[in-house]
Amino acid sequence: MSKLIVIVGPTAVGKTSLSLEIAQQFDGEIVSADAMQFYKGLDIGTAKIKYSEMKGIKHHLIDFLEPQDSFSVADFQKIVRNKIDELMESGKNVVVVGGSGLYLQAALFDYDFQGQKRSEETKDIYKDFSNSELYDKLLILNKELATSVHPNNRRRLLRSLEIAEAKSPDFLDKGKQPIYPEMILIGIQMERAKLYDSINQRVDHMFEEGLIEEVRTFYNQGLHSQSMLGIGYKEVYQYLDGKISLDEAKDLIKQHSRNYAKRQLTWFHNKLDIPWFEVNPILFHQTVEDVIQFIKKVE
Repeated sequence: MSKLIVIVGPTAVGKTSLSLEIAQQFDGEIVSADAMQFYKGLDIGTAKIKYSEMKGIKHHLIDFLEPQDSFSVADFQKIVRNKIDELMESGKNVVVVGGSGLYLQAALFDYDFQGQKRSEETKDIYKDFSNSELYDKLLILNKELATSVHPNNRRRLLRSLEIAEAKSPDFLDKGKQPIYPEMILIGIQMERAKLYDSINQRVDHMFEEGLIEEVRTFYNQGLHSQSMLGIGYKEVYQYLDGKISLDEAKDLIKQHSRNYAKRQLTWFHNKLDIPWFEVNPILFHQTVEDVIQFIKKVE
């Protein structure tokens, strides 16, 4: 029977490197569950793996959306599930690596988006709110949910506010049972100071690689879409708009990335029962070996 191995953890912790080692060890193919990596051309700012770094391992769900395309958590759920099903039905071992806690849980657990409708009460309560005001309120109530909704999609903003305010308990009770019983969840984490240092180094490297030039391409096209709301893109847009300095943009990206890492860890620790492995950047090979042995024991 095909294996389904899912690697989660905060940004810049080493998920990509681990996924390559695990895919090699178990002859698997990798499915990216990082929604930002779905977009073509968003390479540097998403730390997207280069073809030369793939070690001959097939990667899926990278570079298949145009930068102007938008999608929801429900779309993500369908896309990821379809790809996993396709690979497993063909007998492939699958290594899923990513991403946002909400997105991953929606794809791998029993989240049901069918028939979920906002109540007329909610619609009436917020009838005098602009989309921007709705989005700001959602950011305060639930930042993770806010990242999954386009700021101009009023219908989804209202629905997300309902969820954030716990007005839909039936929806909130779901997402606890895995839809793939054979799934092996792996969590990797790092001492906070080391993780923040890794994040800071990654951001510095992005600028050295040409992040400004990458974002400028979209900026010059006048692109203002969901993809440009990602960390690294929205801050550089502010710089190109002349609203902040280059140093301020770098500092903001580092700060927002650290905040995102904290939200990821909080979500995974609170929402899912996951075995966690500590990463020491100097002894990364030991983490790889520990994870491999764990997977073999689960088989």
